[in-house]
Amino acid sequence: MMKRHLYRASVLAALALALTGCDKKSDAISEAKKADNAAVIDAPSIEQVKAIAEEGFVYGLPIVMNYAVMYEYSVDKESGQYKAPFNQIHNEARVFTYEDTAVVTPNSDTPYSILWLDLRAEPIVLSVPPVEKDRYFSVMLCDGNTFNYGYMGSRSTGNEPGDYLVVGPNWKGETPAGIKKVFHSSTEFSAVAYRTQLFNPQDMPNVVKVQSGYGVQPLSAFLKQPAPPAVPQIDFPKIDKEMVKTGFFDYLDFALRFAPAGPEEKEIRAKLASIGIGPGKTFDFKDLSKEHKAAVLLGMKDATDKVEKAVEGIGKTINGWGVYTAFGDRAFFNGDWLLRAAAAKIGIYGNDAEEAMYPKCRQDADGEALDTSKHSYTLTFAKDQFPPVNAFWSVTMYDGKSQLLIKNPINRYLINSPMIPNMKKNDDGSLTIYIQKDSPGPDKEANWLPAPDGPPYLILRMYRPKTEAPSILPAGDGSWQPPGIVKAI
Repeated sequence: MMKRHLYRASVLAALALALTGCDKKSDAISEAKKADNAAVIDAPSIEQVKAIAEEGFVYGLPIVMNYAVMYEYSVDKESGQYKAPFNQIHNEARVFTYEDTAVVTPNSDTPYSILWLDLRAEPIVLSVPPVEKDRYFSVMLCDGNTFNYGYMGSRSTGNEPGDYLVVGPNWKGETPAGIKKVFHSSTEFSAVAYRTQLFNPQDMPNVVKVQSGYGVQPLSAFLKQPAPPAVPQIDFPKIDKEMVKTGFFDYLDFALRFAPAGPEEKEIRAKLASIGIGPGKTFDFKDLSKEHKAAVLLGMKDATDKVEKAVEGIGKTINGWGVYTAFGDRAFFNGDWLLRAAAAKIGIYGNDAEEAMYPKCRQDADGEALDTSKHSYTLTFAKDQFPPVNAFWSVTMYDGKSQLLIKNPINRYLINSPMIPNMKKNDDGSLTIYIQKDSPGPDKEANWLPAPDGPPYLILRMYRPKTEAPSILPAGDGSWQPPGIVKAI
């Protein structure tokens, strides 16, 4: 027991020196020997711990947010948001409403099919059916690092049927016959989000038909071979919004067990390990002194402020809309953990820019904060100036504080392009959307987007944005710009 204690002290002392910028090996060894002689564990300094906690919170926020969703969807059957066990798809024959609270800013355009993969035992084969060419669908692969590591669907692979293989970070093998493409998850658990376009409420049976064609099976079953040995069961720690406040780094520590570090993660992982978090740690986080734990809380607070500031400053503000691109694969983020954290706060599981753009809005055209408890607003698209897309677009309303869909008397959470034929256009061919908490009257209700009794938050979704002019791409510099929201009264 004493030998292990001395070993921890030795390694920790060397790591502590590394964190202060000392790169002389002899100095590190000398200090390690001192720690051995003292037979005590010396954690990094208070200042170092605070800095590591701040950096670690920014790095770990999307990872912990993702774990919380996974826990609600595929672990805790009593969560109220449970969908299905791992490696079983759950099809929603509906769009999301205010009752769906596990994920912030959910879309209410496309009925979801939701799948969480456990890739520890073997790869999983995903199959997609033939889909009529005018119906948009996408299958987004997003791992525990919130890296979008692959797509199937209208844009990426077409609307033809096919079989695709998803493998974990440690898998090595040849592409089996009959598999169109192999996708590599950087973590052992991974989310798969299916979005299938719904044209109108009467179209739901057709969506259900497409959803019934989504297939999931282990590679061994696809190859008609014996299954590999079962993997150990995991005791997943319970998580909720309150528990995260006090146990954030405990959840990060757990999640990192299933996520081998990429090259750009090694530095932050070493820092986290030095305060007892993640694989390779030299002692338990709970062994930190009260002063060190207080420094962790201060670091988390500063990190939270930094992330919120990043959310507000992301991209360019155009006519009150924030136009940005913040979602992608490992190469897209390239170690920019603040961008990744801001993206998760804006709306975790967002698409790559090529798949969808998400201009966001909390202010009117004059830069004044929106408040639908006091004012009514309008959003007008000029004739022939609708969002330029190859699929469809929508404007979705959320509560400005929770970023969740809001309960309203007409059960309308968005206005999208398939609804235009049933909406009233202005004499000049333009289209005005009424953004307010109360009905604008029977003659305008078809164009009403119900708002909360307080600050609203709007997202303009553009599925498969056009790349040729007019286009919103590249983000912030495109030739098409969203029109500003105007205060009516």
